[in-house]
Amino acid sequence: MKPLRSLFIVCALFCTCATTVLAENNDKKALTQEQILGKMPEGIVNPVPMVTGWADKNTVTLAYRDGRDFKFFNYNIKTGVQTPVENSPREIAPVPEQMKKFQGEAVSKDAKNPLLSPDKTKVAFTDKDNNLCVWDAATSEVKKLTTDGTNVIMNGYASWVYYEEILGRGSRYKAFWWSPDSKTIAYYKFDDSNISMFPIYDSRGKHGFITETRYPKAGDTNPEVKIAFVNVSDGATVWADFDHKLDQYFGIPFWNADGSRFIIPWMPREQNNLILYTVNPADGSKEQIYNENQKTWIDWMEDMHFVEDGFFMVRDFDMWEQIYFQSFDGKRLDKITDGKNWGVRIVKVDMKEGSIYFTARREVSTRNDVYKVSLKTKKIDRLSFGEYNFTGVSISPDNKHFVAQYSNSVTPTRLAVVSIGKKPVEKVIADSKGDKFDEYKLAIPQMLSIEVDGYVLPAQVIWPVDLDYTKKYPVLVSMYGGPNAGTVMDTWKGISERNQWWANEGVIQIAIDHRASGHCGKEGLNFLHRNLLNIELKDYIEWIKYLRTYPFVNPDKVGITGFSYGGSMTTLACTEGSEYFKYGIAGGGVYDYQLYDTHYTERYMDRPQDNPEGYANTVLGNRIANYKGDKTNYLKITHGTSDDNVHMQNTMHLINAMQDAGKQFDLMMYPGEFHGYRGKKSLHSTAGDYIFWYTYLLEKDAPKILLDSKLPR
Repeated sequence: MKPLRSLFIVCALFCTCATTVLAENNDKKALTQEQILGKMPEGIVNPVPMVTGWADKNTVTLAYRDGRDFKFFNYNIKTGVQTPVENSPREIAPVPEQMKKFQGEAVSKDAKNPLLSPDKTKVAFTDKDNNLCVWDAATSEVKKLTTDGTNVIMNGYASWVYYEEILGRGSRYKAFWWSPDSKTIAYYKFDDSNISMFPIYDSRGKHGFITETRYPKAGDTNPEVKIAFVNVSDGATVWADFDHKLDQYFGIPFWNADGSRFIIPWMPREQNNLILYTVNPADGSKEQIYNENQKTWIDWMEDMHFVEDGFFMVRDFDMWEQIYFQSFDGKRLDKITDGKNWGVRIVKVDMKEGSIYFTARREVSTRNDVYKVSLKTKKIDRLSFGEYNFTGVSISPDNKHFVAQYSNSVTPTRLAVVSIGKKPVEKVIADSKGDKFDEYKLAIPQMLSIEVDGYVLPAQVIWPVDLDYTKKYPVLVSMYGGPNAGTVMDTWKGISERNQWWANEGVIQIAIDHRASGHCGKEGLNFLHRNLLNIELKDYIEWIKYLRTYPFVNPDKVGITGFSYGGSMTTLACTEGSEYFKYGIAGGGVYDYQLYDTHYTERYMDRPQDNPEGYANTVLGNRIANYKGDKTNYLKITHGTSDDNVHMQNTMHLINAMQDAGKQFDLMMYPGEFHGYRGKKSLHSTAGDYIFWYTYLLEKDAPKILLDSKLPR
């Protein structure tokens, strides 16, 4: 960590500021425990509507919550007047009549991922036998487009590793795509025959039962994938020209606007070479149009914006994210942006104007701003203003305004329409800051940063209400820790039990990130290549060293908590990093990366047979020598027994090593729960967490009112 000059002056200034805040807070009302746990006093915060789109160049459509439904209003950006939308639906995305009809059919009972065709005449789905089918809205007839589906041959239904790591959980395993003209369905056909079966035991009932999952762990065989185009009228099938026997991955594909090309991203198993192919659905022939190589790994494309002769995309091969144009013939690759951009999202492409509107973390790594780039001059103009994080950006049809929500750590969320020009003019539509906001003692976050090895790392801290710098306060650290998955943003987090309870109990809360969390570009991420679970802890320790420079921080009462990757980091912090992190609650963690799936793990680590030393370093049961397992250093481990993502096997390996080493710990298993706990198990988990932190950070019992509450989360 970079040495801090005039440390005592810094601390003195902080203490002076704290004294001033304390004096100001004396004139304010304190939130009661009942208010924090239940309904906050009216007037502290106001609801802010959602933007559903632009009705025209002068009108924004807003959606206000009305119980479980919504009420819609049109907001005139010139007059500021809101008028109800006549005959509007009660939902944001109402179900089309054809889909409602399908849902009333008997066949829909076992239909997986029903998807309405673009022309709204048919519904495609995968049936219980993993065959791709199509239902005709006019006749209610069902046609099977494939017939060879089994429990391991899946047509248009993803293998688990594709669902989790490539297509995404939002796909719900869907692996088929309608053509724009509704005449063809492209689909991935998965063969799981050679994937190892992992048993997940469920204790319910007299004898319990086993759920068999086809889960390829690091180094194992992956599913074979074929890609087909099927004509929905006659069932004629054309196969894309790929060798399905190669060790490879296919990404999320895209139809171009007229359906003449199906663009398929491809990578070898090593994930260091990305090729885009355009495939002709008529004969299955393919052409390469883009080829990217990196020394470490490559991430899939998340979005493409198509124009007549090509498409725009976001890539990071020059160590920061830039927008590029790629022609369909593969002959042109134009760089559109420059600079230190991250988290780039294309909002709008206007070829007539010759501009792209996008958001990015460009001014600073913790805030999104709005930009416009000229396709001709490549000049980038910042359209947003101030030191705020802008989200939900939507550009008006005439490109003269944008609407967005903006906030920062100390500024509650506002919804505003902003003019686009040299001097942006803002008109606030809604402000979540209530008229009673300033009457209460509220715990408001503060942004911090440190420099480690030349990399600036951010944190967001919430100091105790009525902070007394002559006292010593415990610290509760939260983080996730995974690659490019930071938790720290300079944005409003609301007023709730999550951030107000501990602040009123005298606990410092801080969210921290490391150099590979997404704040330092691909250069920062590359520290994790073949080397997970090392640099993250190094940077986290620097954060604790920094906090120890504050005289009111108790270095012997530092807790840390996280789930999934955060569970791994919590365990590592409390064991190998126990000089700095004394207590922890680790949930659903990977404790040996040979036990996690191929695609995610090998992206960063390569295969176990190619990186044995790196994988050995991820076996956290071998890194517990510094852990005490007593009242000065204690770990609680939780896991769902039915977790099909990070298997309970991870926790069993870890606790076996800890038991053999004579290390004490707490273990809480949640029967039948998956990667996260829900319902009554969630309430139990939250109550248990509070009891743990009261015991080890505050050395007292958790109050009854807290444990008896519904513990909103």
